Amino acid sequence: MWETCWFKVELSIPQAWAGQEVHFVWESDGEAMVWRDAQPVQGLTKEGEKTSYILTSSLKETEPHSLTLYVELACNGLFGAGKGSLIAPPDPDRRFTLSKAELVIFNRDVYELLMDLEILLDMAKLLGEENQRSFQALYTANQMINVCDVMDPSTFPAARDLAAAIFSQRNGESQHTIHAVGHCHIDSAWLWPYEETIRKCARSWVTVIRLMERNPELTFACSQAQQFEWVRSWYPGLYVQIQDFVAKGRFIPVGGTWVEMDGNLPSGESMVRQFLQGQRFFQEQFGWICSEFWLPDTFGYSAQLPQLMRGCGIKRFLTQKLSWNLVNTFPHHTFFWEGIDGSQVLTHFPPGDSYGMHGRVEEMLKTVKNNKDKGRVNHSILLFGFGDGGGGPTQKMLDRMKRMSDTDGLPRVQISTPDQLFSVLEKESSQLHTWVGELFLELHNGTYTTQAQIKKGNRECERILHDVEVLSALAVAQSSTFQYPASQLQRLWRLLLLNQFHDVLPGSCIQLVVEDALQYYAEIRRAGARLREEAVQSLCRELLQPKAESAESTLVLNTLPWERTEVISRAGTDSLVLVTVPSMGYALVREPLLPVQPVAVRKQEDGSITMENGVIAVCLDTMGRLTSLQLVGSERESVPDGCHANQFALFDDIPLYWDAWDVMDYHLETRKPVTTLLKPLEITLAGGLQGSASFSLQIGKSSTLRQEIILDAACPYLRFLTQVEWKEAHKFLKVEFPVKVRSTNATYEIQFGHLQRPTHWNTSWDWARFEVWTHKWLDLSEHGFGVALLNDCKYGASAHGNVLSLSLLRAPKSPDATADIGHHQFTYAVMPHQGSFQDAGVIQCAYNLNFPLHVVPASSAQCPAWSAFSLSSPAVVLEAIKQAEDRPDALVLRLYEAHGSTVVVWLQTSLPIKDATLCDLLERPAAQGHLLLEQQGLRLSFTPFRVLSVLLVLRQ
Repeated sequence: MWETCWFKVELSIPQAWAGQEVHFVWESDGEAMVWRDAQPVQGLTKEGEKTSYILTSSLKETEPHSLTLYVELACNGLFGAGKGSLIAPPDPDRRFTLSKAELVIFNRDVYELLMDLEILLDMAKLLGEENQRSFQALYTANQMINVCDVMDPSTFPAARDLAAAIFSQRNGESQHTIHAVGHCHIDSAWLWPYEETIRKCARSWVTVIRLMERNPELTFACSQAQQFEWVRSWYPGLYVQIQDFVAKGRFIPVGGTWVEMDGNLPSGESMVRQFLQGQRFFQEQFGWICSEFWLPDTFGYSAQLPQLMRGCGIKRFLTQKLSWNLVNTFPHHTFFWEGIDGSQVLTHFPPGDSYGMHGRVEEMLKTVKNNKDKGRVNHSILLFGFGDGGGGPTQKMLDRMKRMSDTDGLPRVQISTPDQLFSVLEKESSQLHTWVGELFLELHNGTYTTQAQIKKGNRECERILHDVEVLSALAVAQSSTFQYPASQLQRLWRLLLLNQFHDVLPGSCIQLVVEDALQYYAEIRRAGARLREEAVQSLCRELLQPKAESAESTLVLNTLPWERTEVISRAGTDSLVLVTVPSMGYALVREPLLPVQPVAVRKQEDGSITMENGVIAVCLDTMGRLTSLQLVGSERESVPDGCHANQFALFDDIPLYWDAWDVMDYHLETRKPVTTLLKPLEITLAGGLQGSASFSLQIGKSSTLRQEIILDAACPYLRFLTQVEWKEAHKFLKVEFPVKVRSTNATYEIQFGHLQRPTHWNTSWDWARFEVWTHKWLDLSEHGFGVALLNDCKYGASAHGNVLSLSLLRAPKSPDATADIGHHQFTYAVMPHQGSFQDAGVIQCAYNLNFPLHVVPASSAQCPAWSAFSLSSPAVVLEAIKQAEDRPDALVLRLYEAHGSTVVVWLQTSLPIKDATLCDLLERPAAQGHLLLEQQGLRLSFTPFRVLSVLLVLRQ
C-alpha cells in the first residue's frame, strides 16, 4: 500500500493499422500515470473510467510505429485502500492487480453509435409516458436498430442520421439552460496522505490537458492554490501546459483560497490568510484573482464568510454540501447570503446536488426538476467529472452533453464557465431571496471534536503565528536593523492553512494524515518559538542584558490590545507574581503587586472545598463538581439548587455510517454521568496569589481523568486544567454546566464576532442543531446576569435549556482506528458575570486564556512600561499586526467590532507613523481610505461585526 511500481512498456504498432485510431489500454486497480519522453502524458484509473492513452487518432506513415512508455502504478485506488469499505482504515496487506495491458484499434464509429443510443434510450426511459418526446426517442432508437447491420459499417451513417435528426430538434426560448463546467474535486488529504495528493493532481490535470487538446470547447474549474503549487514544484512541464490553458480562459482557477478549508473551525485571521495566500498566488502565477469562492464539500459555512469574501474581491459563492442535510431540506439553490455584518454574496448550489456529475440525461432532468428557484432564475451549473479522489472529466461525459446542447425535451446544455453562469444570475437576481446567518450543515457535527490533538494544534499554532507577527512587527518599527521574517512566516502559515483542509482539521482522515498534520504543527511550534525569541531579543535588547551586580527581574510581554493584570510564574522559577502589563507592549517586574484580596482556600468538614478571591466564590464537592458559584458582593448564585456544574458525562457514540464525522441526535439518550472517584478533591495550593484543588476520576472501562481547579488572584473566572488518559471506543465525553439563567438563546463566538442559537428544540431547524461549534467562548445570559464557558482548544458545544456543555473527546474507529486514543491536556473555564457578556469582558477573558503573557528573564535596568497600540473602546479588538505583503516599510492592522454595536474608536500608537490608509483584506488601499493622524490617534468607525484593515506606513 502507497508503494509505487514502474513498468517499462515497449510498443510496436503493426504497419497494417495505417489510418486507424490506436490506443494503449491499461487496466489496474491502482491509479496509474503514463510517462512519455520523461513527461507525464495521461492519468489512468479504472474507477475514474480512464483506461486508455490515445497514441494516434489516425496512424500515418510518418508517425513512429515503435515507442517506449513508462507506467507509474500507485498501490492505492481512487479512494485510497480501505479494508472492506470506503471509510475503513487502510488495509496494509492490500494487493493491487494489473489486469490488462494491450495495444488496440479503437472503432470510433461504433462508439459514436452507442453514445447516440444511450442518450435516446435515457430520453425514452426518463421523460415519462405522458411525454411525446420519450416515444419519439424510443421509436428513433428502434428504427436505428432496424437500419443498422453490426457486421456492415456502411450502414452506420444512416442510423446516426436518424439520431441526429432528433438531437437537432430545438427547444423553445423558455427552456432552462445548464452551464456545464469540467470539475475534479481533489481532497488535499483524506483516505490518502498529502504526498499521494500531489500525484492525484498530476494524474487528473494531465488528463484534462489531453481532453482540452481534443475538445476545444472544454472548460475546467480548479480550486486550491496549494495544489497548483505542488504541481508547479513536482511537475514543471505539466505546469507550463496548465499556464497556457489558463491564459486561454479554459483551465480556470477558482476559489481564491490556499486550500478548500473547513468552514467552521479556522479563526477569522486564518480565513483571511486562506484568501490572502490563495489570491496572491493566483495573481502572481496567472495575472488575476478569483471572483468566485468555491467550497463544494465543506461541513458548514460560518456567517462571517460573506464579509471576508467581499474583502478579498469576491462577490460570488458556490457550494452544494447543504444538500447533505439530514433533517431539513435547504429551501434555495440560488440566493443572496448575508453575513453577520450585513455583507451579501450571490450564492449558487448546483441543483443536481453534486460536484461530480457524468453528463447523463438523468442528471440534466434532476437539475431542472430539483431547482428550488424555478421562475426566479432560469440558469444553473452542472459540474462534471470524477471527484474526491481526483479523476476529472472523461471524453464520454463530453460526448453525451454534445448531443444535449439544444435538444427539444431536455434542458439546454452548454459548456460554460463559472463567470458566465454568475454573470447571467446577476442579471436575473431581482427576485432572489436572502438567507441571513450561518449555513449550518445538519450532519458531520462530530467533526467539531474528532482528533482533539489536531484541534489543539490548530488553536496553538494560530496563537503562535499571531504572537510572532505582533512581536516581529513591533521589532521592525523600533529597530532599523531587525529583518521581519516574511518568508519563514509564509512557510509556516502555509503549513497551518494546509492543515485546515476540510478533512484534516475536522479529523475525518486516516492515521497517516494525522501523523503528517501533527508533524506540521510541531514544526510551526519549533520555528515559531525561535522567531518569537529573535523578535523579543531585538525589541527588548537593552533589558535582556543581565548586569553582573544586579538581581534578576522579569520582563513580561502582552500581545493583546488591552491592559492585563494577571498572576504569572517568574521566568525559570515556580514563584508566582501578580503583574500589570499594558496593551500590546511590555513591563519590567521588580516589585510584585500585592493583590487587593488574596485567594482563600478552605476545606469544610464534609470534605468539600471553598475558594474565594474577592471576585468569585465557589464551593466544590469531593468529585470536583461545583455546588455553588457566586459573584462576591452580589449574592447571585449561578448553580441551580440540587445541581452540579463541572459534571462529566459519557455518551454512546455510534453513528449510522460516517464514524469520524457524525454524532447522531440519539446519542443524547445514552447519557451516563461520570461518578467513579479515584482520588477525592484535595487542596494542592492553599491560596495567596493562587489557590487550587485536584481530584481524579475513572471514565468508562479504562480511561482516567485528572483535573486541577485553579483560582487566581483578581481573576473573574475559575480554570479547569484537565488531563485525560483516553482509551475508549465509540464513546463521547462532555462536561456540563447547569446554570441558574433563563434564555431562549445562547451566544457563541465565531470568526470576528458572535451569533445566537436557540436553547430549545421548537422546530426541526432548532433540534437539528443539537451539537454546534464555537470558538473561544459561549455564553448564556438573561438581563443583568449570565455565565460564560471559555476554552483553550475545544470547538464542539451545546446549550439546551439551562445546561451549557463543552464536547471534550470522541473515539471513532474509522477512517483512523486509533483516533484520539492516548493522552490529552486542555483547559476550560467558567465565568459568571453581571450585565451583558460584552460589558463584563467575557470576550477579553477568553483571549487572555488563549494568549498567555510571555515571561522572559531580564536585567534589573529601570524601564517604564511600554505600549505600542491601544484602543479607546473595548468593543473593538485589534486582532492582528503584520508586515504589509508588498511594503516592508508598512504594517497592516486587522481590527473588528466584537460587541455587535456601532461605535467610533480611537486607535493610539507610540510607533513612528507617517501615513495611514484603510485597505481591503488583500491589502489593496481603499478609495477615499486615507486616515488623518490626529492628537488622539486614528479615528475609526465601525458598524456591528465590521472587519477593518489599516495600512500604517512607518517613518524610517
